[in-house]
Amino acid sequence: MPISGPALAALSSLTPAQISFLQSIPKAELHAHLNGSIPIQILQELASEYLSSTSARSIPDSAVQESIQLLTTGPALDKIDDFFLLFPAIYALTSTPDALQRVTRAVLHDFFDGDYPQCTYLELRTTPRSTSSMDREQYLLTVLDEVEKYSPEQTGLVVSLDRRMSAEVMDECVEIAVRLRSRGRRVLGVDLCGDPTAGNVQAFEDAFRRAKEGGLGVTMHIAETTNNTPEETLQLLSYCPERLGHATFLNDEAISIVLEKKMCIEICLTSNLLCKTVPTLEAHHIKQYLNSNHPISICTDDTLPFRTSLLAEYALLLAIPPLGLGLSEDQVRRIGEMSLQARFR
Repeated sequence: MPISGPALAALSSLTPAQISFLQSIPKAELHAHLNGSIPIQILQELASEYLSSTSARSIPDSAVQESIQLLTTGPALDKIDDFFLLFPAIYALTSTPDALQRVTRAVLHDFFDGDYPQCTYLELRTTPRSTSSMDREQYLLTVLDEVEKYSPEQTGLVVSLDRRMSAEVMDECVEIAVRLRSRGRRVLGVDLCGDPTAGNVQAFEDAFRRAKEGGLGVTMHIAETTNNTPEETLQLLSYCPERLGHATFLNDEAISIVLEKKMCIEICLTSNLLCKTVPTLEAHHIKQYLNSNHPISICTDDTLPFRTSLLAEYALLLAIPPLGLGLSEDQVRRIGEMSLQARFR
């Protein structure tokens, strides 16, 4: 996966010994979206096949071509909304079981295979989609078939629930996730994701309650923008998630709850910088959790559009300011340990 921007700057500033240290420490990737982590060469292959086929189109050819070009050169992200515009083409290219199998295999290979695996453990997350070629259960089974080629100590699946889903679809996704887990399939948890301004969070309560009753862990994208109200955040926290994605704009009341409940914060440094939800590393909310010795996990979010890797995200911890946070090796090692402790079982 190509690396650029702040991630590359931090990584390039490290010595070979520092890079070897980062490669050697055990660490978990707990916030990696399948469709945002597909190697660009796989998407280019799928786009070529899509554009040459005679099958019905879900989006115009021009939209696929434009999106692939942007993802190849590196998209310009001026605000978090720009990020979501990249995905209709990816969804169109991964709408069959065969294509979904190929991209899942490629993502897992990218994280695990080679001389220096990116992580010790990975929780891959994805939203089950219903297409003309597969229903939501088949979607999850296709992903699981690839995930389960690796050991349980290496990887598992988190089922993402999009805020734009109807209550009926969200309930269906939870029901499938619980059922598959009860059959011994490696479904570990559920995630709340998608456009952070969409949906009525009060309507999500039943789905997350039933997920917990079914033995699934719960993580939530929360307080990603200034448009997410304190009331909404407190409502989501009342569903008792074990982990929180981003948690960028928590107020003092919410922070107090998070600290008390020891909810692990999934930190995506490059994602926050490029989506401009934080202005600089110096101002990043990771510092308040480091100062409190609160559980955090360093994650990539979406390696393709954000041009990063888990190694590069850890480089942002170790690199000297302003390229990084300037943490000690002992602090970085401890963060890796915390990420492994926060995994879903």
